[in-house]
Amino acid sequence: MSYWLVKSEPSVYSWEQFRKDGKTMWEGVRNYAARNNLRAMKKGDKVFYYHSNEGLEIVGIAEVVKTAYQDPTTDDANWVVVDLKPVHTLKKPVPLTVLKSDKRLADLDLVRLGRLSVGAVKDDEYKVIMELAGEK
Repeated sequence: MSYWLVKSEPSVYSWEQFRKDGKTMWEGVRNYAARNNLRAMKKGDKVFYYHSNEGLEIVGIAEVVKTAYQDPTTDDANWVVVDLKPVHTLKKPVPLTVLKSDKRLADLDLVRLGRLSVGAVKDDEYKVIMELAGEK
């Protein structure tokens, strides 16, 4: 299993709305590195859900339920989407300030590549974030 992180502004698509919907197509990605991360996702992979611009914190965990397929919002075959479902709201959201101040997360895509909307999370980074969130 691999781990990932996706970003959404709460005013655009919040964790709360995602939980109400029960599933979503992660569409509209127009960055090649983020697109490559979507292509690498496998069914069952865990995905941190990060509130960007407002909140600036990881708030929940989702799961990949359908791997990459053509993004229906464009005719350009270069762009893909995945389907995600919400799995778990974190006990304690993990703010960006905490992520940046923890030396164990210095190489986290979110810290190094702040504008990347879909990033990879290494196994050890996943464990650190879960620890910071008060999760086992």
